[in-house]
This record gives sequence, structure tokens and C-alpha cells, in this order.
Amino acid sequence: MTIHEAQQKVDTWIKQYGVRYFNELTNTAILMEEVGEVARIMARRYGEQSEKESDKGKNLADELADVMFVLICLANQTGINLEEALVKNLDKKTNRDTDRHHNNEKLK
Repeated sequence: MTIHEAQQKVDTWIKQYGVRYFNELTNTAILMEEVGEVARIMARRYGEQSEKESDKGKNLADELADVMFVLICLANQTGINLEEALVKNLDKKTNRDTDRHHNNEKLK
């Protein structure tokens, strides 16, 4: 599925099952919640925090998909084509960082 197709699928899902989009501020708060759930898994499963028994059943892939879903909602609501935005962002990073990371002693 392309990013454009994902944006269309989320829009269709919202209209069919979600009734309407939550407003942009609500979706921003929901996005922060979802990112927090990813952070919790990362800190406890891959970081130095101990994993609680209640966290062991959490699915990182599902939580990342939740982040993507809300991010796509925000893009749809604000008229952003994420596929175009990502291409432009990668071009910007490529032009800015062509040699930067290769020359970073910390990465060697």
C-alpha cells in the first residue's frame, strides 16, 4: 500500500466507522498518547527500565500503526499529501546531510 492509498483508506474508515474526524487539537493529543505508548514499550523492552508484567503483551507493531493512523488523520484534516511531503523531506535531508553523518566520528 502506498502512503497515498493509506491516506485514502483512513479517510474511508473515518467516514464509514468513525462518523467524522476528531478536531485537529484532539487528534494531536491522541497522537501524543500513542507516541507515549510506543515510548513506554521502547523504554521497558529495549531500554534500561524493567518491563512490567502488564507491558509484556503490548505489541510494538500495533502501537506504531496507531501512531501512523492518527498521523494520517492529521494529514488528511490539514490537506497534506504525506507521500509528497516525505519525498520533499528526504530531498531536504539528502541535500543537507550528504556528508554530515559520514564525517561524524561518533558514528564510526
